[in-house]
Amino acid sequence: MKGRPNAFLFIIFLLSALHGIFSVHSFLNELKQDEPMRLELIHRHSPKLNGHGLRDEMPKTQLELIEELHRHDLIRQQMISRKRQHHHHHIQTDLRRNALETASIAMPLSSGWDFGVGQYLVQVKVGTPSQRFLLIADTGSDLTWMKCKYRCGEKCGLKRAKMKKNKKKVFRATQSSTFKTIPCSSEMCKFELDFSLTICPTPLSPCKYDYRYAEKSGALGFFANEAVRVPLTNGGSAKLNDVLIGCTETIEGPKEASIWGGDGILGLGFSKHSFVAKAASNLGDKFSYCLIDHMSNKNVSSYLTFGGSAEPALRNSMSYTKLALGGPKIGPFYAVNLVGISVGGKMLKIPNEVWVENLGGGTIVDSGTSLTFLTSPAYIPIMAELTMALSKYEKIPLDAFEFCFNSTGYDESSVPRFAVHFADGAKFEPPVKSYVIDVAVQTKCLGFMSAIFPGTIVIGNIMQQNYLWEFDLRGGTLGFAPSSCT
Repeated sequence: MKGRPNAFLFIIFLLSALHGIFSVHSFLNELKQDEPMRLELIHRHSPKLNGHGLRDEMPKTQLELIEELHRHDLIRQQMISRKRQHHHHHIQTDLRRNALETASIAMPLSSGWDFGVGQYLVQVKVGTPSQRFLLIADTGSDLTWMKCKYRCGEKCGLKRAKMKKNKKKVFRATQSSTFKTIPCSSEMCKFELDFSLTICPTPLSPCKYDYRYAEKSGALGFFANEAVRVPLTNGGSAKLNDVLIGCTETIEGPKEASIWGGDGILGLGFSKHSFVAKAASNLGDKFSYCLIDHMSNKNVSSYLTFGGSAEPALRNSMSYTKLALGGPKIGPFYAVNLVGISVGGKMLKIPNEVWVENLGGGTIVDSGTSLTFLTSPAYIPIMAELTMALSKYEKIPLDAFEFCFNSTGYDESSVPRFAVHFADGAKFEPPVKSYVIDVAVQTKCLGFMSAIFPGTIVIGNIMQQNYLWEFDLRGGTLGFAPSSCT
């Protein structure tokens, strides 16, 4: 993160036609700052991914899709909990150093694997001349990397042929004139990159990393600055210079691990050197996305946008709340401050520590998680209220969810409204279909997952659908408003 009938799947950013290339400087000069541009989001099972070698097999039934989603979310939840419990946004190893601490680009994300890594794929071009890749977008990672070969001589060509046969891609760094390694003796390597290694055989040797994920997988390689081009819906592309990337030479982990599902990772988490920080700094320090209803027609698209602002029609309906960014406990996640949850207009009795990070709680907004996770002191009263309202329907047992029912005769107006209340007075009230979800023919379930406390509440992307979400990194605010996302 991480749109069709009979599918509980996620949205993909992919651009079908690329023409003209220009830098961010010229891009900003040619376009009005109040004229945002967007890139298409295409589902991971879309035929548009044919030929890329990254289109996973379509589950046979809607229930299989739900079960797959559930498995992926559980692993990602473990990753989130582990990162926040360690008070770092990386997994500790003995080799890692301690850390110190406008026009628009809209990027195509392709909904990908989410075994703790993310729900979307993004198409980007890297290097000069550019090489095209589909990267897994991860809002919980701040390192952008791709499978890479450097100074490998004839082996690069052999590897390229092999990867082409398997529909996978490897970045051939030596062939790029803008590829610049980060020396291991640099201040950046020593003090600014949390996951850099202490290995430094010579002062000019590349700064190496070992980045670990929740699924017992990892990426090992070295850091460099490189030019990255991102496609735009106007047929051109915007160029970002000196983007910190990882040249991953070794991937560890089981073959079913998500990091094998793309050409690499696009780090969309918040940190000084993440892709988000670089792209947003050139474009007003803002990015936004709008996710369509998961039951929409497969030909309808969603968008991720860097720069710009909400369309005039939405500005008056936007609500804003404070974002908590950075810090050792928050890491790369986008945290918000809650004070309560109501069901049917009634504030529920939930202990205050559930909302307070320093007391073991806290909440994040995560596009890489599908369902919404509530820690047990919040989950129990919320489920009690909603199941009581739905008790007249025949209950259906399903392993993945606590409460499912036969939806014959279902009337949405009978379901009390669920609402999230923020500390500064803002309120988020998602549509009923975002928490009473379709899982099979004539079968609906309450789409909440239980998480242990102490722990983190995660507002997943199903709950976020049919809303525009605008992240203002400079102002430290999160804006949101109902939207058709078209």
